[in-house]
Amino acid sequence: MGAAAMSFQPETLEIQLPGWLEDFLLERATCIPQPDDRMSLVVEAARLNVSQGTGGPFAAAVFESGSGKLVSLGVNLVVSGGLSMLHAEMVALALAQMKTGGYDLGRRGLPAHELVASTEPCAMCFGAIPWSGVRRVITGARDSDARSIGFDEGPKMKGWRSELEKRGIATLCDVGREAAAQVLLEYSRQGGKIYNSREP
Repeated sequence: MGAAAMSFQPETLEIQLPGWLEDFLLERATCIPQPDDRMSLVVEAARLNVSQGTGGPFAAAVFESGSGKLVSLGVNLVVSGGLSMLHAEMVALALAQMKTGGYDLGRRGLPAHELVASTEPCAMCFGAIPWSGVRRVITGARDSDARSIGFDEGPKMKGWRSELEKRGIATLCDVGREAAAQVLLEYSRQGGKIYNSREP
């Protein structure tokens, strides 16, 4: 293999966030005390991601659990970013880890953090949660809601909540489920791309 072939490896990995996201955050409170209100912010971001045409019908955020301080907000960027790993949860966790200066959001000296996701985590995002350091996961729409419009959520174990709780990560599900599931339905009705692998 020649030197030219070896230099094909990209030297950086960049993630481009949607342009509307900064303005969206500037118009919102930076501390949100109640889980329902945290979910409302996340669901609205998912809805905007669809209406702005910047990605799939999913959003997620990392908050400080006690104060309700918003640390990061991510949206699904799989299609726009061309990377299968750019699920909303993965983006939100990566942004939070960059902001706090480390891979462990549960390390000593930091307040407890939680992940708020518009839909239950898929197999990939579930796998990332224990290593992220978050202490609680709050979800809106169910796995079945995403699957019902055609998304492949992967081979996630049925007892995913108990597996997280065994690791000291609390779960709170179905928070704002109806509104979150509605975003999925709107995406489907608009003919949104269902970006599973090996598409026909």
